[in-house]
Amino acid sequence: MHDFKAPIRDIQFTLYEVLGAEQHYQRIGAQEANRELVDAIIVEGGKFAEEVLAPLNQIGDTVGCQFDNGVVTTPPGFKEAYKQYVEGGWPSLAGEAAYGGQGLPESLATVVNEMVSTANWSWGMYPGLSHGAKLTLSQYGTEEQKQTYLSKLTSGEWTGTMCLTESHCGTDLGLLKTKAELQADGSYSITGTKIFISAGEHDMAENIVHIVIARIPGSPAGTKGISLFVVPKMNADDGSKNAVSCGSIEHKMGIHGNATAVINFDNAKGFLIGEPDHGLKYMFTFMNFARLGTALQGSAAAELSFQGSLAYAKDRLAMRSLTGPKFPEKSADPIIVHPDVRRMLLQQKAIAEGGRAMIYFCTLQGDILNSNVSAEEKSEAEDIMSVLTPIAKAFLTEVGYEAANNGLQVFGGHGYIAEWGMEQIVRDTRIALLYEGTTGIQALDLLGRKVLSDRGKKLRLVTRVMHRFCRDSKNSEMKEFIKPLRKHYKDWGGLTTKLGLKALKDREEVGAASVDYLMYSGYITLAYFWATMADTAYSALKTGSTEKDFYESKIKTARFYFERILPRVKTHKLVMMSGAGNLMDMGDDQFGFYQ
Repeated sequence: MHDFKAPIRDIQFTLYEVLGAEQHYQRIGAQEANRELVDAIIVEGGKFAEEVLAPLNQIGDTVGCQFDNGVVTTPPGFKEAYKQYVEGGWPSLAGEAAYGGQGLPESLATVVNEMVSTANWSWGMYPGLSHGAKLTLSQYGTEEQKQTYLSKLTSGEWTGTMCLTESHCGTDLGLLKTKAELQADGSYSITGTKIFISAGEHDMAENIVHIVIARIPGSPAGTKGISLFVVPKMNADDGSKNAVSCGSIEHKMGIHGNATAVINFDNAKGFLIGEPDHGLKYMFTFMNFARLGTALQGSAAAELSFQGSLAYAKDRLAMRSLTGPKFPEKSADPIIVHPDVRRMLLQQKAIAEGGRAMIYFCTLQGDILNSNVSAEEKSEAEDIMSVLTPIAKAFLTEVGYEAANNGLQVFGGHGYIAEWGMEQIVRDTRIALLYEGTTGIQALDLLGRKVLSDRGKKLRLVTRVMHRFCRDSKNSEMKEFIKPLRKHYKDWGGLTTKLGLKALKDREEVGAASVDYLMYSGYITLAYFWATMADTAYSALKTGSTEKDFYESKIKTARFYFERILPRVKTHKLVMMSGAGNLMDMGDDQFGFYQ
């Protein structure tokens, strides 16, 4: 298995040069997040990812988590790595100072999380889910709940989970059966079973804090009657065992190092978060964070597969270049000389680096929401994030999975062999298209709830960002990127209007068009980020930068993306506008004829 290398230079390029993070941190009042401190955090986070977590990635896959009568043991080295992570203060990076956190921006924590996740996705899910629990309690919990749980979650002494799914209901949470009965002391007795709980049980922390949705007797049916509770594995007041147990862990295709648990609540003591029957609204704080985290899995898969396949392509000898030997002293040329290998490498590079820019941009919007800027700026940032979150989650995981498969393909038959580590990336990444809402669910959320519901108002905020960039670019060389980007973002708005009119006549048109609409939107959004990177690179080259190869590689990757990947929008446009009839006209009994 190849060695993971933290992409420090590319992170710095994206964060500082493309997105202007230094000025951003000053503008939102995070003066302590200066270049010196941020660089130190990035470098040290990279070392931890490279030296501690990456060597455990394949061990986590081959050994996996072990289950024995309710007790889960994580793979060798996982527990020790988590202890080192906590001792290094990493869980507290973006935590609130009032509860022991360092108070740095969330976007900085995302940078560290990216390196952690790329090095070892299974391990990174343990502290990653804790972060969502912290955000939910911070926003909606009582002061007593914050004092009880946030300090321990912030330090990393405790970890957190999100408990939504039940065996009979996945996305349709209104069907949940878990109940919460009010007790005399103001607590609630929680009874029910949750499945697919990532990091639901393990041996890495003293306690696990479950954030659980349940229904209070007498509450309305459906999603209107969902409430949210905090239910610890160990009672916080006296350390006694709560009536929470792990029934089993799943045997899965990938992410073997993370325990995907069945959690039983047998009259467990829980505490209401916020108001009754508002649980789904509160849970979206956790879910939106988790969706951006899952988007990160897409770009992380592209980065890790790219690093492995690039090293292999430079070393593996096979055939000669079509234009004659490039390395005549060798028995054959390295396969990186072949156009189709370069196509696969460039697709991975385009998604890894473009996806990084998209996710960082989203987290910078999140910083704005948690700052003291004007209400108008916060509202705009929230609306932009609401559109980009489903795009980032679904689009980046789809194309990230494609990148992982391309990485395996570069290896040929060797890619299918476990010891190289490439097939693990494919298996680990496949879940990203499913959990935290499938691609189809994200697509319905984007087109139905985020775009058509306000007649494209939020979408126009996103395309306005693109318009301003195209208007303000000063580099004459950018015409090859500006012209198609301008055309596509204008078409995006017009196409949305046409779909909205079709949906007024037949609501099935939304479902029929939604996935192609999301992918169409994703390709245009990623084109914007590649255009900004090319623009930044042109400007750097004009200043006489000594990193000529680095900046030229950005421009050439942008050109590859615009000429070989972006044209996919044409197919998605044709498909989504073909109408719902070709999907809905066939009768249920006409799908198959079997004895």
